[in-house]
Amino acid sequence: MSQAFGRVAVVYGGDSSERAVSLESGAAVLSALQRSGVDATGYDGVRALMAAIHSSQVDRVFIILHGRGGEDGSLQGALEALGIPYTGSGVLGSALAMDKIRSKLLWQRLGIPTADFSIVEADTEAEDLLEELALPLVVKPATEGSTVGITLAHDLDQLQDGIELARKHDQAVMVETLIDGPEYTVAIVGKSALPAIRIVPAAGFYDYHAKYQSDDTRYLIPCGLSNEHEQRLQEIAIEAFNSVGASGWGRVDLMIDSGNRPYVLEVNTAPGMTSHSLVPKAAAAIGDDFETLCLQILAHSLERDR
Repeated sequence: MSQAFGRVAVVYGGDSSERAVSLESGAAVLSALQRSGVDATGYDGVRALMAAIHSSQVDRVFIILHGRGGEDGSLQGALEALGIPYTGSGVLGSALAMDKIRSKLLWQRLGIPTADFSIVEADTEAEDLLEELALPLVVKPATEGSTVGITLAHDLDQLQDGIELARKHDQAVMVETLIDGPEYTVAIVGKSALPAIRIVPAAGFYDYHAKYQSDDTRYLIPCGLSNEHEQRLQEIAIEAFNSVGASGWGRVDLMIDSGNRPYVLEVNTAPGMTSHSLVPKAAAAIGDDFETLCLQILAHSLERDR
């Protein structure tokens, strides 16, 4: 099976705000593929990858770049134009999932549950937002990941500061009603949802530190929901994933409020594959080790050969 993949380029790192996480994810994936007998080579960033492609050293690409430049459809479009198969979502799915505003507009139109939100325009004042939404609010850059630039705002000053911080990361900014309840994530590989994971950060907010640096964050598998409720969460995750045109593999983050109502937060089309990451944890819960998971993800690129 490993010979069917040919020469595999694992692209990671890059220059987005998620570079450090991508480097760690890429190193783990590269090592796993090589242990599995795949002819895999690592490349730091798109320029290094393109140089290898033009030197005819690449048959397919395992994309583990996080954030802009790797997860937003731009790299996917370049690979489509060059006829190089790759892992994960295509151009549309990558671009739409990366844009939190447009994905939420789509979910609202389709009736997929997601928190109320407002778009922060250039002339929007913080006070104006409080006429539409009630505190507490979450301020987000629209096209960042890993909670980069996110603020929990419990008062007007925090809301204003959060908007200013988000604008340093992105021209497009949104504010979203804070869902008062636990956070869950559902990994998707192929067309199947893996067991849901409940995320319990020690500090109460699942920020960058809690995701990638803290050893105090707890990940509960089983997640504590009834079988019926977990199945419903998985169904909503798949619906949200498919609605944005995502494919191959990914992760859907959700929250459940005090009334047991689920809300989709976002779809990740190239999620982390570090020692703290959630997709490997979910795969392990059904007996798939890291090497098996990486091969399953890579195998999706074979569909693009056809």
